[in-house]
Amino acid sequence: MSDTVDKLVIFLAKRDGIDKLVKTFQYVSKLLHWRAADSAHSDVARRAKQWEVASGLSRKAFRTGRFLSGFNALRRNPGSTPALRFLAVLANAGEMVYFFFDHFLWLSRIGVLDGNLARRMSFVSAFGEAFGYIFFIISDFILIREGLDEERKLLASPEKMSVAAEKMSVGKIRADRVMRLMAVAANAADLVIAVADIEPNPFCNHAVTLGISGLVSAWAGWYRNWPS
Repeated sequence: MSDTVDKLVIFLAKRDGIDKLVKTFQYVSKLLHWRAADSAHSDVARRAKQWEVASGLSRKAFRTGRFLSGFNALRRNPGSTPALRFLAVLANAGEMVYFFFDHFLWLSRIGVLDGNLARRMSFVSAFGEAFGYIFFIISDFILIREGLDEERKLLASPEKMSVAAEKMSVGKIRADRVMRLMAVAANAADLVIAVADIEPNPFCNHAVTLGISGLVSAWAGWYRNWPS
């Protein structure tokens, strides 16, 4: 029990940790609002909508300065090959646009800036988000493939290492693959949400699609950020 509490405290002390918790609130309340809006529970629907809006605005406040993370990622670890470095530039550039313009979206939503800016800022921010996520997904699939190749070579190598060392190496590769699959799931789900802002359509903008996509992204983030 104490280990779980310790891990929860560490998780919630991280910006990404608290973001995933509030994101869970945001999309649970969206689904609750959708469910209650079609019934006689109008008061529940109203409260759920207020919870959803408050959670979304809170997340934008938590992300202040987050655009610097992409810049730092490029500065510190842009990738091991020219192709991965190129993809990293595109992915992080899109993410930086997303987080930077998200500041103005937040300020316009809370009334500090002209509310008429909100729609334009939302489009620019979502476009950068979608653009970045496409290249993050491509990068992760390339690294997953490289990991699979490395694992096959390791298992087929005539130069056998000790069982413990081989097990540790294979375990490390597989753990990295799981983390990258979680990242792909989160980025693909967030891509759906971004498309709903860029090009509204009945599928992406449906409350169930948005709710499930948001929860997939949030829970994948929980998994990736949970202390080991």
